[in-house]
Amino acid sequence: MARTRAAASKLTTGGTAAYEANKELLSDGAKASATDQDDQNNDGVPHKQLRSPSSFNGKLKQFHYGGTASSDSPAVTVTSTTSTRSSTSLKRTLASQTDGARVTSSPSPASKKRRVASKYAPPSKYSHLKPLTDILEPNLICIFVGTNPGVQTARAGHAYAHPSNLFWKLLHSSGCTDRRLAPSEDVDLPRMYAMGNTNIVSRPSKDAAELSKEEMVEGAAVLEEKFRTCRPEAVCIVGKQIWEMIWRHKRGRPIKKDEFKYGWQDDEDNMGQSLEEGWKGSRVFVATSTSGLAASLRPAEKEAIWKVFGDWVAKRRAERSQNSLQAPTTSVDPP
Repeated sequence: MARTRAAASKLTTGGTAAYEANKELLSDGAKASATDQDDQNNDGVPHKQLRSPSSFNGKLKQFHYGGTASSDSPAVTVTSTTSTRSSTSLKRTLASQTDGARVTSSPSPASKKRRVASKYAPPSKYSHLKPLTDILEPNLICIFVGTNPGVQTARAGHAYAHPSNLFWKLLHSSGCTDRRLAPSEDVDLPRMYAMGNTNIVSRPSKDAAELSKEEMVEGAAVLEEKFRTCRPEAVCIVGKQIWEMIWRHKRGRPIKKDEFKYGWQDDEDNMGQSLEEGWKGSRVFVATSTSGLAASLRPAEKEAIWKVFGDWVAKRRAERSQNSLQAPTTSVDPP
């Protein structure tokens, strides 16, 4: 019992001493704040002699940006910064003397959900979706070759229908079309611009990762036959991966890193050649992918690559219009 009373006496004495020390700190802080306020009134007027504006307009002028104070409303220096600092310092001192004070950290923001990579999906997974119809006619200036229809494209029944796909935007900015077309206008490409569209794989899927390399290589052989029949002047490959699969079909091996290039390919890479009929085939231009998921190149780089092809298409269309050609034309080599 005696020990308990002694301990209580010590706690009371310690608490009183801490209170007196804090009281002195508060007193010193108040004095320092008053001194700082007087020091910051550097216009030569004692702090107590400052007059407040005599009218509402005078009060309002104090807060005008770039305004000049009138004789009735002298400039007032804001002194709350020093007082705030002194008060903050005192609060920190008091907090440090308080037993059991704890600092709690705010919870970290939830991490963003990562996109799960796709894996091969059999054709049965999307058997409820119809393949996209090819837009092909003989004697076109060019035919675009995509990978395969996406889910939204298959549902819409029109090429590159997903809002994030840049195909129609790049077609316009490159000069292939004189305005930005809607996906529903894909069927008018041959009539309006002498262009067509097809895919290396006909079945729909969520993305290219759900296709196998084998079916893409087989699709390359189908493309050769399509171009041999339609004989377009040029073929535009919409994406690096598509050209890699065509290359594998032609040469029986993967393309090497130093063998790949965007733009016009060599004559030996022409597609749809018919040596028996003396046709050299369609020239090949490899453009970038227009998928919203393809981020290996910046938008400006994609536009620069597409612009080369667009300029050539616009030139050929102008030449055809000028000559008013009615009969099938022979392929014209790009510059």
